Amino acid sequence: MLYNQHAQKMLAVTRYYVKDLQHAEDVLMIAFYKAFTRIHQFKNEINFEGWLRKIIVHEALSFLRKNSNLIVTTTDTTYEDKDYYELVTEEDGEDIQQVIDRLPENQKIVFVLYAIEGYSHQEIAKSLHIPIGTSKSYLSRAREKLQKKLHKTYFKKNGKA
Repeated sequence: MLYNQHAQKMLAVTRYYVKDLQHAEDVLMIAFYKAFTRIHQFKNEINFEGWLRKIIVHEALSFLRKNSNLIVTTTDTTYEDKDYYELVTEEDGEDIQQVIDRLPENQKIVFVLYAIEGYSHQEIAKSLHIPIGTSKSYLSRAREKLQKKLHKTYFKKNGKA
């Protein structure tokens, strides 16, 4: 029952991290297995979906590390704080997912952890073993690339130059 209720949504979460659908499904199965074997650790005062989502994210990151898809550097880079605006609200989820999938792996992971999962830069840096400045830099670069691509996609779909 729990699997049927949450599998589709959690597969979407897994896909943010793992491009290949078959690998994403494998990660999902492993994460559900871990959740079911640790269900006794779940406390009713927290949201089950949130608890499960954390397991999914940790398993996806573990998969990426094992398969050398998670590329991190130890150099700290400059981060420029900018205001970001949602350029395209008409894009459906699949178009956005495809654009996210095309980001360099390190930028994609930081973007998803920060913008979608709500992790802080400090949490991301600790989880990925990178400096906080590097996390901020990856996020900044990912946002810029996403904005440019979504902007181009928007104008192409709407016949504007």
